[in-house]
Amino acid sequence: MSETENLTVPTYYSAIDWNSIEDSIDKYTWEKLTSQFWLDTRVPVSNDLDDWRKLPQLERDTFAKAFAGLTLLDTLQSVDGAEVLKHDARTPQEIACFNNIQFMESVHAKSYSTIFSTLNTKKEIEELFNWVDTNVYMQTKAEIINKIYESGTPLQKKVASVFLETCLFYSGFYTPLRYLGNNKMINSAEIIKLIIRDESVHGTYIGYKFQLGFNELSEDEQGEFRDWMYELLYQLYENEEKYSRLLYDKVGWTDEVLTFLRYNANKALMNLGQDPLFPDTAADVNPVVMNGISTSSSNHDFFSQVGNSYLLGEVEAMSDEDYDI
Repeated sequence: MSETENLTVPTYYSAIDWNSIEDSIDKYTWEKLTSQFWLDTRVPVSNDLDDWRKLPQLERDTFAKAFAGLTLLDTLQSVDGAEVLKHDARTPQEIACFNNIQFMESVHAKSYSTIFSTLNTKKEIEELFNWVDTNVYMQTKAEIINKIYESGTPLQKKVASVFLETCLFYSGFYTPLRYLGNNKMINSAEIIKLIIRDESVHGTYIGYKFQLGFNELSEDEQGEFRDWMYELLYQLYENEEKYSRLLYDKVGWTDEVLTFLRYNANKALMNLGQDPLFPDTAADVNPVVMNGISTSSSNHDFFSQVGNSYLLGEVEAMSDEDYDI
């Protein structure tokens, strides 16, 4: 061996070693995320055109605006949310998981445009994006969340992310799930089910990482932080209630949407290891919507039609127990 080959220097940059895992949940999450990979282009949204043409205009407007709202939230999460969470990672494998999460959030944001380009005219699409970019309630929740991303503590950023992924998305998810439960707009809804499956992993993983840090706080610090957390959720819910009334009053679905939202707010708190805030349970949610969530994908031919069976193998959604610490 030459003298040059024996030269060593202080480490400037470390290689990631997946054979030396500090937190086994990182490896488990990476495998779950990669096995669930999908792309919107494989879902034949055009097969929904017959259903779309039969929908009343008010419902079409509600459907499109719900998806426009989801586009804004996924844009926020893909551009800023996952990026800032990487900066507070405990392990290099956690950074890798957030890289994956960030990419899939971009896939989610793009998938809504695939639906728009299939169902809506160019003029309608321009009006939808103008609406979401100027809607007071959409901009308010984006501002609340993003300000925490910009200046919050590492734990506050994780809370904001979990509230976004496991709660705020669901006022928009309600619409396609309702149609799916009634066997309508099934391909657009299949995209939403693929997104929900991803968000389930994201929310539980980030919630788990939050709990690691939260458990390191003193009892007094935990109490103070918990007060902040519930105050934030109240603030977000108050805005979300106004948004839901604007979007759903005209079709008469508002009360059901808010029940669904409160149920998922409790799920977000559970991901964070906290007690539920609202009395709503799965039994209170419209069974048609719950049926939409539980509906299995059709056995689509892989080369013609792909639903939530678009997997590299059978994949179960992650459960809260997967992240018990």
